[in-house]
Amino acid sequence: MASGLSQMMKKIGGLIALLMVMCQLTACGDKDADQRKAFGDFLQNTVMRSGTQLPALSENQKKSFGNYVGDYAILYGFSQQLTRALNDGIRPVTDQLSAIHTPQDYLAQRDALRQAGGALNVVSQQVQNARNLADSSKSSLKLPEDLQKVYEDAYKKTVTAPADNLQPILPELQALTQAVLDTADFLQAQDSRLSFNNNAVQFPTQDQVNQYNTLVGNISSHANSLSQAKGLLQ
Repeated sequence: MASGLSQMMKKIGGLIALLMVMCQLTACGDKDADQRKAFGDFLQNTVMRSGTQLPALSENQKKSFGNYVGDYAILYGFSQQLTRALNDGIRPVTDQLSAIHTPQDYLAQRDALRQAGGALNVVSQQVQNARNLADSSKSSLKLPEDLQKVYEDAYKKTVTAPADNLQPILPELQALTQAVLDTADFLQAQDSRLSFNNNAVQFPTQDQVNQYNTLVGNISSHANSLSQAKGLLQ
């Protein structure tokens, strides 16, 4: 009888252990489900409604997202690189170009624009490098099915679309910057042979007028890139 009781106690002990394991597994499953839901809600309600600059996660958000914090880091990392490129490379150029309203302004903004244009020349490669890193990191992700679509949508909005929109504008903005500098250099070279009157410039010879008009025409052909670049900065 004692032997039978001992066997029964062992069975009960084994059953309890099994139930504990099952409870642990259920708890883990619920925890992952909660993290997926929290992260998915954040992507839909915050990331999809944000601009190019994404918010940093709070400590509470990091805890609630669990392992998905690393997935957000891909989006956030590109956002930081893009914001830096816009603020340090593009905004100084658009600010200088926007300050030019009269022929005298070409000369006044010449040196500052030349300096800003130097930083603009490396923006394209910076953004491409950041995108390559994001694409590579994303390719190794194994997202649950219920997160796959919302993450893809967030990735397109925060990485793919901004990079695709920026790259065609940069060459045109560089061309506009160079055209303005060429015009400023031409005016500088004329020295005392020109005069400014009522926000207009006057030259002593028709040849100078023709050269100036050609330079201004070149500016006009690339002018649309300024408004496009400003749109990216908003």
